[in-house]
Formats: sequence, C-alpha cells, structure tokens
Amino acid sequence: MDERDQVGMRGRSGSTGTTTVRLPREIWVLVGASFVIAVGFGLVAPALPTFARSFDVGVTAVSLVISLFAVFRLGFAPVSGRLVSRFGELRVYVVGLGISAASSALCAFAANYWQLLFFRAFGGIGSTMFTVSAISLLVRLAPPEARGRASGSWATGFLLGNVAGPLLGGLLIGFGLRVPFLAYAVAVLVALVLTAVMLRGRTGPPVSADPSAAPAATFRSAFGHPTYRAALAASFANGWAVFGVRVAMVPLFVVEVLRYGDAWSGYALGVFAAGNAVTLMVSGRWADRAGRKPPVMTGLAISAVGTAVLGLIESMPVFLVLSLVCGIGSGLVNPAMTAAVADVIGAKARGGTVLAGFQMAGDLGAIIGPLAAGAVAEQAGFGWAFGVTGAISALALLFWLRAPETLPAGGAVAADDSIPDCVAAEAGPTALTTSPGMAPVVAPAAVREPREEK
Repeated sequence: MDERDQVGMRGRSGSTGTTTVRLPREIWVLVGASFVIAVGFGLVAPALPTFARSFDVGVTAVSLVISLFAVFRLGFAPVSGRLVSRFGELRVYVVGLGISAASSALCAFAANYWQLLFFRAFGGIGSTMFTVSAISLLVRLAPPEARGRASGSWATGFLLGNVAGPLLGGLLIGFGLRVPFLAYAVAVLVALVLTAVMLRGRTGPPVSADPSAAPAATFRSAFGHPTYRAALAASFANGWAVFGVRVAMVPLFVVEVLRYGDAWSGYALGVFAAGNAVTLMVSGRWADRAGRKPPVMTGLAISAVGTAVLGLIESMPVFLVLSLVCGIGSGLVNPAMTAAVADVIGAKARGGTVLAGFQMAGDLGAIIGPLAAGAVAEQAGFGWAFGVTGAISALALLFWLRAPETLPAGGAVAADDSIPDCVAAEAGPTALTTSPGMAPVVAPAAVREPREEK
C-alpha cells in the first residue's frame, strides 16, 4: 500500500488524518485576513446605498452601484485565474488587496455619482483577485485530509466578519457617510500587511518559475470531471439562493407578506447567519472524515426543501426557524464543496482558471437569482419565487448524485490524479491518455508499478 492510500484511509476513518493533522500556520493567516476583510466590507454595506442616494439619484442608480461590483468580479475572474498561475497566489493576493483598499479610499472622496460608480466597480477587480488567489492558497497549503476543515475555517472567518462589520458600520455612519469607506480601506491595508509579512517565502514560486511543479490544471480539463461540474452547479445554486434571493427577497417578504417591520428582516438574516456559522466547522470535519458528497448532498437537500417552503410561511416564528434550517443547509454545502474542487485540482498543481470558474458560477447565480426571482415574484407571487430557488438547489443535488467521491482514500481517486483518472473513466476503459496539456492517465493504484522519483 502506497503512502497516499494510507493517508486516504486515515482520512476516511477519522482515526488519524482528520483528528491529529494540524492546519498549517499559513491557513490561519488566511483565516485572520478573511475576517479583517469581511469586517471592512461589512462596514461599507450599511452606508453604500445611502451614500449613493445622497448624490440625488434614483433607486435604480443605487442598485447599479451594488450590482456593478458583482459584474466586475464576474468579468475579471478568468484574468485573475491566469494571473495566479503566472505570478503566484501571494503576489496576486496582495495586489488585489491594494486595489480594494485604493477603491474604498477613492469612494470616500467621490465628488459625484459617476465617480462613486467607477471607483466601486474598480474595487470588484481587486475583490476577485484576492478571492481567487486566497482559495488557490487554501487548495495548495491545506493537507488533503484536512481540506474540509481549512475551507470551513476560512469561510467562518468571512462569516464572522460579515456579522461584525455591519454592526460597526452602523456606528461609524454617525460620524459621516464617508467614514466607513475610509475604515474599510484601513482594514484591507491591515490584511495586506498581515499576509505580505507572514506568508512571504512560505507559499512557493509561481508555476511559471517552478520546473518541478505539476502542469497547471485548466478549466477545460477540470470541466471533464463530474465532481467539478457538480461543484459548479452547487456554487451557482448557492450564489442564487444565499447571496441573491435571500438578500433581495427576504426583506421584502418580511415587510410585504408577514407585515413586520424592517428590523425583523435583519433578525431573519441574522438567524440564517447563525445557522451557517455553527455548521461550517462541523461540515468541514464531516467532509474530511466521511467524504465530500455526504455534507454537500445533505446541505443541498435541506436548502432545497427549506427555501421552497419559506415562501409559504405566514408565521414569523416559523419563518425564523426555517431561516435557521436554511442557514444550516448552506453551512453544510460550502466547506465540502470547496474541498472537492481542491481535490479535483490536486495538491501538486495550481488551478487558477479552475478556481476562477468556480467563483464565477457563484457570482453568476448571485446576479441572475435576484432578477429571476424578482420577476417571478411580480408575476406569480413570493411563494413561486422561493419555490423556483429551491428547485435550483434540487437540480444541483442531481449533479452530485452521479459525482464520484474525491476525498483521497483507499478505493477512491487520489487527489493528484483526480482530473485525468475521472476523465478517462468517463471516456471508457480504453482511454489511456488525456487531451494535450494534461498529465497521462495512470493505472489504478492496485496494479500500477511504483513510480520513479523525478
């Protein structure tokens, strides 16, 4: 039995891999930075709509400031992936943070609406740069048997920051609408210094400068892997439901259907965040012990049913309970889904374009979801809008039903060979090689000869 099989079996049983493997210090640096960034982002959230409105523009113009940020994130994601593969994660991460800090500071000094629109959209470029590079670092630096915990810890840092940020932002607004933007710039600069100093020399050279590195995984090769396709579907559904419909539809539903005040919208979103927070780390450990599929499929099922029923509720206490359940479902999905993408890329390769595609799927869902659900709500009512959102999660669940398990373990596809092996398996037993630019498909571990060390 080779070393990879031994590590994989430990990860399955949980007797060694998932309970004793410590996350590297670099992971905790990324977690701390994600918390600081999220706090800063949350500082701006309460002030941005009101600040845009202060330039005497309509609601549509205010919405454009918010949505254009997501559009620029989506459009620049492929470029960010290529930059990561060429220059390395840390450089792209630091530059992305620098762009975000500059964007926020410039927003604070915007003299008119069009300047605010441009500066805010410019920040979307920095956002996608540091997001893609951070996930790429998680993929490479986390031990394969601890990828779920690493993803859960990173997501928890963002979540806690998103909870704390708006609370602080609401206080800062009292000193002026421009103050939160300056505070966000300072927070991002703190994260930049933290990562630049503590990760310098600890992340490895870029692929283009490392002759011993495995060829970078490409989006085309990863898309041939059914688990990656399932992750794209789940990311799209998650973006649609969590970052799109929940933020856009829940406040309207609470006010217009349940007839409660605006504050109760915040309570509902807070309950969802609480369910998400308490589940993230549990999901990560579960994914490292039992595999990536069980938590993702369970979470998608919970999200599909919970969200579909949400629009039929007429009682606020029941609505809050269901919001908590939906938060639990979302928390189960995220760490295991990210870990599965990491497994597909493998530990020895970098996959900037693969991760960019994964992020783009979520951003696309966040952009399309509110528009589609809003149109459905206007034509058929909120019940149908939430029902369609639940159906999107159910469709993503269907992708995961046929996706192979990627957790490195005895009998499962090893992480380093996951893309070529699964593509070959789909093509048939006679497919001994893959498309140009991909590594040759190796025989199963039980029958292949020992490999020579390069």
